[in-house]
Amino acid sequence: MEYVNPLTGFRIDGRRPNELRQIKGELGVVANADGSALFEMGNTRVIVAVYGPREVQNKSQQNNNQALVRCEYSMANFSTGDRTRRQKGDRRSTEISLVIRQTMEASILTHLMPRSQIDIFVQVLQADGGTRSACINAATLALADAGIPMRDIVTSCTAGYLCSTPLLDLNYVEDSAGGPDVTVGILSKMDKVTLLQMDAKLPMDIFENVMQLAIEGCKAIANYIREVLLENTKQLESRRGG
Repeated sequence: MEYVNPLTGFRIDGRRPNELRQIKGELGVVANADGSALFEMGNTRVIVAVYGPREVQNKSQQNNNQALVRCEYSMANFSTGDRTRRQKGDRRSTEISLVIRQTMEASILTHLMPRSQIDIFVQVLQADGGTRSACINAATLALADAGIPMRDIVTSCTAGYLCSTPLLDLNYVEDSAGGPDVTVGILSKMDKVTLLQMDAKLPMDIFENVMQLAIEGCKAIANYIREVLLENTKQLESRRGG
């Protein structure tokens, strides 16, 4: 199967190799949460609800110097069209929960909220590649919506290597092709990488190109997320003014 048309250079969904899918973010989608967001990357849709900072439920986990960050990731049974039911707490979900938590902890100013707990609940509503990146982007929006202090917004994007071509933001068909891919998370203003995951080996020169492409994707998403947050702030101010 040709994932990149050799004549036009376009991918199977009509995008150029260095083009993101359409992205969309929305705040305040869960009424009783302290912060929440819906984030879409193409057909991948993720919802995140944040609760906290609040009192630590398990006192043995309380930290006197910083907030405890917890994350729970799950996929809706209808998200992939796969008939096999996933058990809650399966190994993949546990691993992705850990990845999201560690990535967000690099951004959250936990030392400002000692003896408290922040819970991040992540659910994939529709999966079409790039789910963990979409989860991180949604979590950033939800934390901002909850007013959780962060040193910088953290964004994530994946890039892969198919048909001898670096490709940005893989969809499910491209992701399933079995080529190597790199998932990156960055603090964009600080230019600091907080997440780097790779599922196959790549020659160093190709890896650098693929990683740089993923970083460019992260920066474009960061610009979009800032626009969403700015627009939300303007709406809040106009409501107060009105």
